[in-house]
Amino acid sequence: MPDKIRVLSVLVEDGPNTLSKVSGVIRRRGFHVTAISVGPSPEPGRSRLTLQVDHGHAEADQVRKQLERLVEVLDVQDLTDNDVHSRELVVARVAASDLAGLLEKGAKLLHSGPAEATVEFAGDGEEVGDFVNELTRHGVQDVVRSGPVVMRRTA
Repeated sequence: MPDKIRVLSVLVEDGPNTLSKVSGVIRRRGFHVTAISVGPSPEPGRSRLTLQVDHGHAEADQVRKQLERLVEVLDVQDLTDNDVHSRELVVARVAASDLAGLLEKGAKLLHSGPAEATVEFAGDGEEVGDFVNELTRHGVQDVVRSGPVVMRRTA
């Protein structure tokens, strides 16, 4: 990842305004969020947000401190320099004639019809980026890419 991309893992209390409060803090600091994913945590009533933010260390520390001031935020971790598992997902609709080449690249078939097929591909950010580039060479009809889901390899 480029030096200016930071990965923050934010544990929050679930609530109707939690995401807007978190995004408000980031917006006020002038950060560019390049990816976001939200999922449940092991504890009921809590969720884990993974934010990929475009900025440097000092600025990311300021955002972390601002996020920690929110009542809904229980924990903020900067995972950028940690040994992590990081996965992203792409789902794409392509011409059926392009299917074989994409399956050879590691895609999984979700649906196939006479004219088009839907495939998925999961991997780290670089692998997914390479797969998306491959899709452009195959005349992709539609594509959706998730944000990163990141977890430390060790506690």
